[in-house]
Amino acid sequence: MKKELVYRMKAPYREDLNIYGYNFGKGDKSACIVGPTRGNEIQQLYICSQLIRVLKTLERTGNITKNNSILVIPCINQFSMNIEKRFWSLDNTDINRMFPGDPKGETTERIAAGIFERVSGYCYGVQFASFHTPGDFIPHVRMMETGFQSNSLANLFGLPYVVTRKPEPIDTTTLNYNWQMNGTNAFSVYTTENEKIDEASAKQAVSSVLRFMTRMGIIKYNCHSGYIASIIEEQCLMPIRANVSGIYRRLKQPGDEVYFGEIIAEIVDPMEGEVISSIVAPSDGVIFFAHKKPLVMQNGVVYQLIRRIHT
Repeated sequence: MKKELVYRMKAPYREDLNIYGYNFGKGDKSACIVGPTRGNEIQQLYICSQLIRVLKTLERTGNITKNNSILVIPCINQFSMNIEKRFWSLDNTDINRMFPGDPKGETTERIAAGIFERVSGYCYGVQFASFHTPGDFIPHVRMMETGFQSNSLANLFGLPYVVTRKPEPIDTTTLNYNWQMNGTNAFSVYTTENEKIDEASAKQAVSSVLRFMTRMGIIKYNCHSGYIASIIEEQCLMPIRANVSGIYRRLKQPGDEVYFGEIIAEIVDPMEGEVISSIVAPSDGVIFFAHKKPLVMQNGVVYQLIRRIHT
């Protein structure tokens, strides 16, 4: 393993921002794994650290195949992580909405440009990301529909679902999108948690990346073969919304099966404690996403459902 300084930014009033990467193997630029770009992505940082731990052992035992190099950047935004802030600590901008970056632009644009220059040219790129709405997901692989995405490659991670998304203008500044447009097969891996460590889904994420690299001939690693993924277009996920604001009582978890008419959440009056709304499943299906904060606003999405199609 070789530790390298990927990007440095001078800071006038505190120590410099130093972003490090960990290199494994030698030869062609095969796989690049990028961790948190946001300060609350603790689970994603933990996953990268566990991946580095396993790759160190694989390299020491000669299980990284010849002419393959792997780069892991475990954290891009430690400034925000140190003060528990999701976006850039000074101007509240999102580094993952600044790619491919601008070396002469604002702070986060310069960081994105420096990172993108280093991670470009890899055959496969994996980012551990988080969703803009706080909540829990079934672990899955997500890709932009740029015309360069490959469902069959995404299936090799062995996670239960692969989600594809038609890019909106805001998506064109993400790392995933720009990787794809510059010739890298790019995937974003989502797990159950962001701000807390969920050991089970973290292990699942580490295994999925190791499984993928094994199947692509980059490393030799023995693990369970995983799932044959279901491919879902994001627009086919059914949003279920709260009809009033209040204290949210979640009754179902991601991965749970639900049935038409079943009560899946309750909203409680924050002053008088009475249940003022019961949210019911509008269809048979499987919970894909579940809101987790204790309060919910009227019309906020509390679940996304994978509808079961009856034939």
